[in-house]
Amino acid sequence: MVSEIRLFTESTFLEEARNYQTVLSLRGVAVNIEIIEKLNARFLRFNPEIALCVDDQGLHLSANGMKMQPDWKAEIPRLKRASIKSEMIARACNLAEKPSLIDATAGLGHDTLLMAHLGAHVSLIERHPILFTLLEDSKNQASNDPFLNNIVSRIDLIFADSEQYLSQCVAENHTVDVVYLDPMFPQRDQNQNTIKKQAQVKKQMQLLHMLLPEDGEMDLGDYLLVLAQQIAKRVVVKRPRLAVFLNEQEPNHQWQGDACRFDAYFSTKIIE
Repeated sequence: MVSEIRLFTESTFLEEARNYQTVLSLRGVAVNIEIIEKLNARFLRFNPEIALCVDDQGLHLSANGMKMQPDWKAEIPRLKRASIKSEMIARACNLAEKPSLIDATAGLGHDTLLMAHLGAHVSLIERHPILFTLLEDSKNQASNDPFLNNIVSRIDLIFADSEQYLSQCVAENHTVDVVYLDPMFPQRDQNQNTIKKQAQVKKQMQLLHMLLPEDGEMDLGDYLLVLAQQIAKRVVVKRPRLAVFLNEQEPNHQWQGDACRFDAYFSTKIIE
């Protein structure tokens, strides 16, 4: 887990940078602000180490000449095209029923945004302080957008470790309609049973892989499935099309796409 990081900004945005510094320090990350003359592509190329930066668009993660943020405003065209009937995730998560839903594997929050748009009330769980702060900043910006405002009002960001959060739900007998899992790191190939990386990784995911720890074993989320099944009427797992089942557990139902699939596990313990 990153405990210290540099933050680049121009003097114009120093106040905003200090606000992020304060927030991250409360979450256990020491931020060293460096004021630079011009935050541009050339500067980022000459400063390839992982860092944060602040400009007129808010907080970004940067590395290897790139910068990224969970840009929820950029998802608006996709959201406007989406419908309950057209989205496989909507059928898998039964979004027509406007469920209470826990997204225990936050990533950049794009799936959560889509599910909230299609009617779900989502608790989005993220344990990494930097990624959580990036998500928080994206939600705050989205709250000021006329199209996104009502959507993000159905999203609760929760700064917590998903395993601990789900364990607490189990202990308190707290139930939800759906738990959604989309393990971030590369999956085991169904035929070879080995860890394989996709040939083309999007810029955003490249930076996330640099930020987030893999702790030796890839974060496949097997343990999350076991916990989720104790509190949810259904657990939905997004997988690459040929990946093995999470926790080697065969689902009750599947929705298959060209590149990915959704495995659903229906509870026999939770009363409707």
